[in-house]
Amino acid sequence: MTAQSPAGWHADPLGRHELRYWNGGQWSEHVSTSGRQAIDPPVQPQPRPVGKQGRRVTKQLRKMGLSASGQPGGGTLFTERVLVFNQNAKLLEVNAEYTIYSQGGTEVGSVREVGRTFMSKTSGPTRNRQSHTFEVVDTHGKVLFRLNRPAKILRSKMSVFGEDGEAIGQIAQKTLDLAGFRGFSTKFTLESHGDPVGSMISDGQEGWECVIHDPAGNQVAQITRSWAGMTKEVFTKADNYVLQFRRPLEEPLRSLVIAGAVAFDTAFRQK
Repeated sequence: MTAQSPAGWHADPLGRHELRYWNGGQWSEHVSTSGRQAIDPPVQPQPRPVGKQGRRVTKQLRKMGLSASGQPGGGTLFTERVLVFNQNAKLLEVNAEYTIYSQGGTEVGSVREVGRTFMSKTSGPTRNRQSHTFEVVDTHGKVLFRLNRPAKILRSKMSVFGEDGEAIGQIAQKTLDLAGFRGFSTKFTLESHGDPVGSMISDGQEGWECVIHDPAGNQVAQITRSWAGMTKEVFTKADNYVLQFRRPLEEPLRSLVIAGAVAFDTAFRQK
């Protein structure tokens, strides 16, 4: 939430209850589940990053001015306030694969490309002229939603489907792909059943930053690409970036923003 957001009940960002009351300035201790209200102070110590990857995530966030001990989320892909996407480094990229972490360095999900054979990836048309299908899964491998991008000509489009195959919406590129040229931004719309629910605008600096707005023009999230390191940047296609939510988002916007973060890098930005 932002300081300008009106007071009211919203999905509990900590994931402990159905609803938590936002008092206009911060999350309160008032919660509600199945219509029954209770008191639960929004204080939850963030797990200390463990292991090499946890320390790497902490270092990424520190470089971006973020803290791993900031306001914690609920420990899932749909309740964390900050999501860190780290691509698995490969010298020959035939599949785009990411691991998604919370701001505390805990794995909360992953992204994998599916549905194409090795030969079609290596001997077929160029990457932009091929269709792509991605699955976003939780830590148990359960599919949360799927993304499909048809072969690209001048503009990209990504369709988003729920785990049951039902359409959630789509991310559609509205401007020509000039993001690789300094000063040219690229705009995408987030749509659900034909209605606009948000937009994404890159900064024109080779995808280093992308802001997401709701239909009223309020910034609700931001994607920032971080430096992957000299070895990865030069010899592989590995990208690292962070998705920050400004406030809890309702569906289908929340799913489309997460899908937009995946699509922006795996299907729109990378060549």
